[in-house]
Amino acid sequence: MTIDIPNLESLHTAARTFIEQMGDRHIFAFYGTMGAGKTTFIKALCEELGVEQVITSPTFAIVNEYDSPVTGGVIYHFDFYRIRKLEEVYDMGYEEYFYSDALCFIEWPELVESLLPDDAVRVEVVEQADGTRQVRM
Repeated sequence: MTIDIPNLESLHTAARTFIEQMGDRHIFAFYGTMGAGKTTFIKALCEELGVEQVITSPTFAIVNEYDSPVTGGVIYHFDFYRIRKLEEVYDMGYEEYFYSDALCFIEWPELVESLLPDDAVRVEVVEQADGTRQVRM
């Protein structure tokens, strides 16, 4: 499935479309170049899922936790950009997050790919030549 995002005004519509397609899957690995819009799209997803907390990239914290009244649970938002060794991910107890059945949105998953559950959904956020974005799931 491909979702076109022609401008920022259509971001939340795209997020709603994505949510409709998530089904019962809960691990989403977001691939894309720096500046492609991964964090911006995840923020829109969280907002559409009713998160009221401030949603920011967890670049330094590695993981942020948000409450979602829509799902009735938590959402974990990971950013593995600063991970240098897999031991850091083991030390943070990644299994407790990935295997909790909570929604997990993961940025820079290529750095921890060997640890991702088999049912993780690959999501690509691609900036087009004209500056628009596509989300491919």
